[in-house]
Amino acid sequence: METRQIQYFLEVAKREHVTEAADALHIAQSAISRQISNLEKELGVELFIREGRRVKLTPLGKIFYERIKQVWYLMEDSKREIREYLNPEKGTVRIAFPISMAAHTLPHIIYSFRTRFPEAKFQMSNALYYDLIDGVVNGQFNLAMIAPMPNLEKEKKIKGDILFTENIVALMPLHHPLSDRESIRLRDLMNDQFCVLPEGFVFREQVVQACNGVGFSPNIAFEGKDIDALKGLVSAGLGVALMPEMTLVDNTPRSTVVIPLSDSRLTRTVGVIYPAERDLLPTEKLFYDFLIETYERLNEFKK
Repeated sequence: METRQIQYFLEVAKREHVTEAADALHIAQSAISRQISNLEKELGVELFIREGRRVKLTPLGKIFYERIKQVWYLMEDSKREIREYLNPEKGTVRIAFPISMAAHTLPHIIYSFRTRFPEAKFQMSNALYYDLIDGVVNGQFNLAMIAPMPNLEKEKKIKGDILFTENIVALMPLHHPLSDRESIRLRDLMNDQFCVLPEGFVFREQVVQACNGVGFSPNIAFEGKDIDALKGLVSAGLGVALMPEMTLVDNTPRSTVVIPLSDSRLTRTVGVIYPAERDLLPTEKLFYDFLIETYERLNEFKK
């Protein structure tokens, strides 16, 4: 089994299209087809169901894809590790994050890190909560910012640290009857329409549980695909939303107001996780230590 056979197989499996894979790899379609055919002969099974240039993995192909994908990540990490040991300050950090950290949290910390290490590079991905955990475990990336921090006693395949804890606040239209309050109780919103994230988002579950905890079920009237969409819905006067405080720093929409919640200890932990069974690469370890150092100083300053 050759390295290029693995590379071609992974690209076709990801795109489910031979032509698109050939374009992405800048090689001829015939070369891809020939190498995958050789791979199938070596394994003694068909990996794809062919429908013209479009293909789908067979059941055995899916098993092989999941296994060989992890092997490929390890191979690529090994190459990077050798390069980065020579000069970790010029290496690459592969990090994933939830969309709620895209506007403020991650850009600020990366800017600070590159002020100290200007030649460091980043490969960034965003994903849903459980996909972040799975991606760290299976090697898709080695670091992930995440909120809330998982229970590490239950998630044995990951390790990590809480970086900080932030408040959850209410975002409401400027003309809302409670918009002039310095703070409100969560129960004060029981008759309001709520704007929330779609099913599958952990933060949506946290909002629903918080409302249930003070005696009501939120009237979910609108869903937004991400935090910015929620801001737009509230700005349009369509309802209220509970939001992580950090997502509103320097980015509160016009026609809205942010109100703290006085009777609720609704917070979320923000942390960073990494694989328990693999060492971080040198540049990633440099960034991880920088995260811990930076937020320890910030938390101490807040005290």
